[in-house]
This record gives sequence, C-alpha cells and structure tokens, in this order.
Amino acid sequence: MSNESLVAPLLRVRLFHGLSPRQIGEIARRAERIMYRAGALITEEGDAADAAVLIVSGDTERIAAGLREAIEPGSLIGEMAMLIEHTYGSTVVARGPVKALRLTRAVMHDMMSRDPALAEHMVERISSRLSATLREMRTVDSDLEGQQRRLIHAEANHTSVQAPDAYIPSQATH
Repeated sequence: MSNESLVAPLLRVRLFHGLSPRQIGEIARRAERIMYRAGALITEEGDAADAAVLIVSGDTERIAAGLREAIEPGSLIGEMAMLIEHTYGSTVVARGPVKALRLTRAVMHDMMSRDPALAEHMVERISSRLSATLREMRTVDSDLEGQQRRLIHAEANHTSVQAPDAYIPSQATH
C-alpha cells in the first residue's frame, strides 16, 4: 500500500475531517500497514487496546453481545484507543483478506506532541462528540422522567397508562 492509496481512506474518517494534507500524509506515513487473512482476529472484546484500526479494504464482521454485523471499508475500529488507554468493546474478525492501517497511541501521541494543531483538532472533535452524546443522554433522561411522572400520576389516580413500546420489557416464552 502506497502512501497515496492510504490518504483517501483517512480522508473519509470523520475524526480526521479538517486536518491539513500534510497532517493526513504524516498519519498515513506513520500508520502500520497490516494484512489480515480470513478468520483472523482484528480486535477482541475486552482486550487492552493500544491502537485504532482503519479497514482499508476487505470483508470484516463485528461480533458484540451475540450479534454479528458487517463492517464497511473505511470504518475506524477502536478509535479511542489511539488517544487514551482503552479496551476493545467488540470482537472484529476478517471474513476474507483485509487490508488495514493500525494507528497506535504511541505514534499519535508523538505526532500530537510535535504538532499542537493536531492535538487541538483531536480535542475539539472528541469534545464535540461527547457534548452531542451528553445532549442525547439528557433527552433520554428527560423522556424517562416524564414517563415516570405519568406512571406515578396514573397510579395515584388508579388509572392505567400505556407505556411506549420502547420501554416495555420483552417477555420470554417457554
């Protein structure tokens, strides 16, 4: 894989949007190029993670909580691991030959220490995503509090309230 062929997949990663061509080129140059064979583990749930893996090409599958999901080329797996100590949240397996880039925390930290603009970019992107997640959690919390108030009010008045389907626990049949 040449540096030029690696820049395009990096440009599609939302976390890297807004970086200069020089910064993207340096990430491509310093990334580990990896080829996985069919059946190879790319990540394993719960393992200590020291790198993110960008799937450049090939057929991969995420396995988490007993569910299987195809992963598209261009996906960045375990992105937080290239920035902080982390564990992989799912197992990812190559279903066929896979070309990937491994972006290690050590390399990213070195690059950020040499390029404060890169560090600032990463902080801004991660902070923005955390803020969006917080807003979503507050909305869910507010919805749940409203539902709880309606249920308490209904109980006090001895009436029934139909809970939204999203909040009805599933019942197993035997």
